[in-house]
Amino acid sequence: MRRAHTVEQVRAAEAALMATLPPGTLMHRAAAGLAAACMDFLGRAYGARVVVLAGSGDNGGDALYAGARLARRGARVEAVLLNPEKAHQGGLADLLAAGGEVVDRVRDADLVLDGVVGIGGRPGLRPEAERALDVVEAAGIPLVAVDVPSGVDVDTGETPERHVKAELTVTFGTHKIAHFVDPARESAGSVELVDIGLDPYLPEPALEVLQPSDVKALLPTPGHEAQKYSRGVVGVLAGSQQYTGAAVLAVGGALGGPVGMVRYVGPDEPAAFVRQRYPEVVGAGRVQAWAIGSGLGDDESQAEEVRNALRSGLPAIVDADGLRYLPESCDSPVLLTPHAGELARMLGVDREDVEKRRLHHAREAAKRWNATVLLKGSATVIAGPDGRIRVNTASTSWLATAGSGDVLSGLCGSLLASGLSPFDAGSVGAYLHGTAGQLAADGGPVTAQAVAHALPDAIRRVLS
Repeated sequence: MRRAHTVEQVRAAEAALMATLPPGTLMHRAAAGLAAACMDFLGRAYGARVVVLAGSGDNGGDALYAGARLARRGARVEAVLLNPEKAHQGGLADLLAAGGEVVDRVRDADLVLDGVVGIGGRPGLRPEAERALDVVEAAGIPLVAVDVPSGVDVDTGETPERHVKAELTVTFGTHKIAHFVDPARESAGSVELVDIGLDPYLPEPALEVLQPSDVKALLPTPGHEAQKYSRGVVGVLAGSQQYTGAAVLAVGGALGGPVGMVRYVGPDEPAAFVRQRYPEVVGAGRVQAWAIGSGLGDDESQAEEVRNALRSGLPAIVDADGLRYLPESCDSPVLLTPHAGELARMLGVDREDVEKRRLHHAREAAKRWNATVLLKGSATVIAGPDGRIRVNTASTSWLATAGSGDVLSGLCGSLLASGLSPFDAGSVGAYLHGTAGQLAADGGPVTAQAVAHALPDAIRRVLS
């Protein structure tokens, strides 16, 4: 599992670790890892041209010490000191001793090291940093960020002001929230974690990202004595005369999950399509969980069935048009799966604000409805009402296609019916859905049906 911590958590852990080490040890560990990552990125050190954008404080010090290491390996290293009076003196002296130079502006380079501000910085950049960044961006020089891209909000992933957009971010000790939450995630590029010995001093993470082994451990699998009812039965309440395909896709997602039976409840026309495509699907009856909402449209004929399902006390995943039937607060296990536009309508805010503040709004909705909220996106945010956060980054941009969310809805319903909590069902469902998208797309366009068909292969990949 990949973990991310807040700035406060990291600072406390660093202080505890530094109390056990000679002065400067932590910075030299970070600089060694940073320099190694830069050499891997460049493919060499000797003859490479590197510019260090060094702000004040330890972040600038990390960059300067790393620059000194690169200079000793034969790189031509120049430093632009954005605040010369407050430059890290130890790092600067080491760079100069290694043959590096101080210059007044960015010139031609193969790589720029972003040591402007670290995790203690606020969003935005000072004018001198903006001027340097203008030159770098105009010249198309690749940027490697030190710990985080300068100018992002480290604890939220928000980017309200000008900030660095890196191709690689080298971070130390643990990941930070901005590495996983959009829009800052996009500006971090690839992220490489350098071990500096912080693990024993870190508390429980503020955010988690499941890896295949974590999904395998959570995924319900049938035992030798299993039968269709013990594996779980999910009811799918989706589709309408207007959106018949949504019913087929949601059912397909449910069948691709771990349950032993799927019951479809809906109008005659979508029901006929469902049974034609999936003859194993049965009608109304006892279920262990509900998948509600995909493709209900404006048809109010199913409104009472939706409300009854939500009042049943059974676990439920509520998607799309089903979201308008939510009670003021959920008193049973519920997973909500809105996209940004739907969450904006639910909270009475602009969609643009949801896109800019994804973590904030997912948390707010989880508290407001006492439910787990899965906010769809290229990096899906799963927020529990208890404050826990997970993010899924295993996906492909080709999943942004009509009907993809319907498949996710059915899959999450299947996971709920097989016994997972809403938080785990959303986390595992997002991972499997993203993996199925990758398998089905194989680098090109994909349809929602193809994603549903690839779910068994995604599960096999996790279990192998």
